[in-house]
Amino acid sequence: MKKLDHVGIVTDNLAKSLAFFEGSLGLRCTHQEELPERGIRVAFLPIGDTRIELIEPLHANSEVSGFLAKRGPGVHHLAFESESAPSKLETIKPFELGADGAQIAFVHPKKTGGVLVEVCVHES
Repeated sequence: MKKLDHVGIVTDNLAKSLAFFEGSLGLRCTHQEELPERGIRVAFLPIGDTRIELIEPLHANSEVSGFLAKRGPGVHHLAFESESAPSKLETIKPFELGADGAQIAFVHPKKTGGVLVEVCVHES
């Protein structure tokens, strides 16, 4: 693993969350994207060498809707950047295309002590 790439935060209102992070904390959104196949809209805000990823569900069946319904808005996952897909990593699904062009895979919280972990590989 190279570094902590981002912290994923699920929100029920992306515009309101952006207003807080930009207006109150002085961060600046550098990328927004809608991923209809995953049912989410995301926004990235760099801070130092990492980013905050705000994630809003587009509908009730998105990949984060269950989390939001059960736990409410909050920290969803930690994402680590890797040079390549680790061969020994037991992921929930194979690597797939994620936001900002990254190849991503998730490791179930049961394997990580309760934290959903994402591994991402960025194309150079």
